[in-house]
Amino acid sequence: MADKDADLKKIKKLIDIMKENDLVELEIKHDDDKIFLKRAQPQQAAGGVPVMRTESGAAPVGPEGVGAVSQPSAPESLPGEEELTEIKSPIVGTFYATPSPDSEPYVDIDSVVGPQTVVCIIEAMKVMNEIKAETTGTIVEILVTNGQAVEYGQVLYKVRPD
Repeated sequence: MADKDADLKKIKKLIDIMKENDLVELEIKHDDDKIFLKRAQPQQAAGGVPVMRTESGAAPVGPEGVGAVSQPSAPESLPGEEELTEIKSPIVGTFYATPSPDSEPYVDIDSVVGPQTVVCIIEAMKVMNEIKAETTGTIVEILVTNGQAVEYGQVLYKVRPD
């Protein structure tokens, strides 16, 4: 029972760190154990209670259950302009356009993307998070640079829908 209490204290500490740093997701892997915490996003629900999923046989913890899904970006249109879809950062972190420093970027202007196309990586707390387009279209604008710090909800790319 003491181990379970210690684990719960560690999880609560991680939740506090997430709140302090305004993180939406946190994933930690250690040997065969894996913990995944996800807070409700501000526009989705009030309270922002994290959920937890483990892959070492333990039962899920958290009132919302396991695995909330991220919301795709809503299209934004301005009078007189074509309607573009925005790909926004789902987390706070560092933006990387390439999988490694000597690699080609995931996407460039005029790249055609689909919902499962990886467009970049955002590093948060030493975890590399692949960000997918979650839309279909052509990249028309890249609004961030490699290595730039990004905020939750910040627009990374603008896409002309197909």
